[in-house]
Amino acid sequence: MLNRMFVDHPRTVGESYSAHAQVAARFGLTMIGAGTACLIHALVPGLFRSTGSRAVERLCEEMAARRRAG
Repeated sequence: MLNRMFVDHPRTVGESYSAHAQVAARFGLTMIGAGTACLIHALVPGLFRSTGSRAVERLCEEMAARRRAG
């Protein structure tokens, strides 16, 4: 059970647990930041006009590159 929870998935993408944790945490923090910018943009449309979409594009490109490399 513990292997399945902590080791199996990182192995499928060619990473150790700690490497996968770092990448996943960075992705998560980027999404939180972009989400916060989107919420502010909802209230004040002149602010953060492309922050969310740029973050999504950047993360998507990185994830696709990681899949191709793996």
